[in-house]
Amino acid sequence: MNPKDNPPANLKDGAHCRVVAGTHAGKSGIVADIKTSKSGFVTITVVQEDGERFKTLAKNTVIS
Repeated sequence: MNPKDNPPANLKDGAHCRVVAGTHAGKSGIVADIKTSKSGFVTITVVQEDGERFKTLAKNTVIS
């Protein structure tokens, strides 16, 4: 794991998360897909209540 990347400890598919930083700050939804990029950063796909999906860095989220 890259030392710059600090994803939430309880990150798992199906968890509810809130984005607190980055492009999608203020949005929330359910974690649908967790991947680690070639550079070592953890990215997640978040599905909002209305079905809209977006990708963000896991370090920009808080699991609720």
